[in-house]
Amino acid sequence: MREGLASHPLRILARPSLANKLARFAWQIGYFAIFRFSPRPFNAWRRQILRLSGAKIGSRAVIYPSARIWAPWNLEVADDATVGWECELYNVAPIRIGREAIVSQYAFICTATHDMRDEFQLMAAPIDIGQNAWVAAGAFVGPGVSVGEGAIVGARCVVTRSVESWAIMAGNPARPVGTRPPTARNRLHS
Repeated sequence: MREGLASHPLRILARPSLANKLARFAWQIGYFAIFRFSPRPFNAWRRQILRLSGAKIGSRAVIYPSARIWAPWNLEVADDATVGWECELYNVAPIRIGREAIVSQYAFICTATHDMRDEFQLMAAPIDIGQNAWVAAGAFVGPGVSVGEGAIVGARCVVTRSVESWAIMAGNPARPVGTRPPTARNRLHS
């Protein structure tokens, strides 16, 4: 295993098995047939489709129909969390999104990369987005990153290292620009 730039170590993955490829193919069919084009208010419908596909989805989680999820069985979204419009969840490794966390439109949450030093092998590490955290529009969160409770990853940020709880990050590469009060809450759906 090689250490990533973040809190979870990157590990080299074996080539996907036939079973994995078939499962992803079946998910893609279901995604386009019954998930992607479901009406926007049908959140319960999409939660159920994801659960049937192996995801752990909390009650009242909102996942927009245009969100792209690579492997639902590697996804955990807690109660009242939101995955916004046109988000990309490339979850070769697990992605966990905490209670009342928000992943805004066009964010890219990416658990995998390639080892450029050795045969370009696929490497992956999980991503954790803490309770009440906010990953703003168009932000990129890389493999192995943990976004702490209540933290904000600003619009168009590129995050390759873990983010402390209640920190506000901006820029490329992301850097701390302030702190959020620990009493702040993301109450999008209440």
